[in-house]
Amino acid sequence: MKKKTLLSVAMLLVLALFLAACGGGSNDSASTTDAGSDSGNDEAAEKPKFLSMLTGGTSGTYYPLGGEMAKIITDETGIQTDAVSSNASADNVISLQEGEAELAFVQTDVIANAVEGINAFDGKPVDNVLALGSLYPETIQIVTNANSGIESVEDLKGKTVSVGAPGSGTYINAEQILEIHGLTMDDIKAQNLDFGESTGGIQDGNIDAAFITAGTPTGAVEGLGATTDVSIVPIAQEKIDELVEKYPYYAADTITEGTYGLEEDVNTVAVLAMLAVTDSLSEDVVYDITKALYENVDQISHAKGEFIKKESALDGIDVDLHPGAEKYFKEAGLLE
Repeated sequence: MKKKTLLSVAMLLVLALFLAACGGGSNDSASTTDAGSDSGNDEAAEKPKFLSMLTGGTSGTYYPLGGEMAKIITDETGIQTDAVSSNASADNVISLQEGEAELAFVQTDVIANAVEGINAFDGKPVDNVLALGSLYPETIQIVTNANSGIESVEDLKGKTVSVGAPGSGTYINAEQILEIHGLTMDDIKAQNLDFGESTGGIQDGNIDAAFITAGTPTGAVEGLGATTDVSIVPIAQEKIDELVEKYPYYAADTITEGTYGLEEDVNTVAVLAMLAVTDSLSEDVVYDITKALYENVDQISHAKGEFIKKESALDGIDVDLHPGAEKYFKEAGLLE
C-alpha cells in the first residue's frame, strides 16, 4: 500500500508540474499576443478612423469649401473626415481646445487672439491648438441695400447692423473697424445674426447693414443680389492704414467691379482664413493631411480653391505650426 501511495503521489506531482508548465506557456503566449495587440492599438490610436472639421454657417464660404477639403483628406489619407457646420472662428477654436473636433477653419486674427488670451479669449489663452496652414483672404464686407443711404462706416451710427455671433471672427472685425472710426457696439443696434440671416434681414428691411467676413463672392451676398441692389460700404484709405498699423493681421483688399453687380471697385480690408488643428493628432497624421490638401488643390471646384497654394500657406500665421505641418513645409522648401 505504501508503495502504491508513494507512486500515486509521485504521479500527481509530475502531472501538476506538467500542467503548470502548460499553463505558463499559455500565459506567456497570451502576454505576447497582448503585447502585439497593444502595439497595434498604439498605431491605430495614432491614425484615427474619423476626423471632424469644423467650418462655419451653411450660407458662408467655410462650409462648402470645407466639404470639398474633407473629401480630399478622406480620399488621400483613408481617414473619414466630415465637414461640420458651426459658428465659425472663435467657437471653432474653443471646440478644438475642448477636444470636440480635430480640425477647424479659423481666421488668423482669431487664433492669434486665442493664443495671446485677448479679446474673446481675455484671460483664457489657448495652448493646445496649432496652425496647419493658411488658405485665402477673407474680405470684411459691410453689406447694405443700395438705397439705404449708408455710404461710410460712420453712417452706421444708430443703424441696425448685424455683427455676427459674439466672439466670432466677424464680430471682432466689426468691433475693431468701428473702433478705428470712433464708434463702439453701443453706437449701433447690434444684431447677432449668421450670414444667411443677415442678408435675409437686409432683404426684408429688418436690418440696415451687415458685417460679413468671408471670401468673395460669398453665397449669401450673391443670393441677396438676386433680389436687391447690393452696396458694399467702403473703408477710407487712411482708416485702412490706421487699422493695419494697430492690428497687423489685417491687409488692404478690394472687392472688384462686377462682384454682386457692383459698378466700381470697393476698398476694404481682409484677414486670412486658415486651418487649425489640435495638438492631440500625431505628427504623421497632420503631415499626411497637410500634404493631401496642398498637393491636391486642383480638385477643389470652389472659387476660393485658386487662392489655396502651398507657396502662400504660411502667410498671416503668427502662431506655432503643428510639427506635422512644419515637416511638410520644410520638405517643400518653404521653411528652413
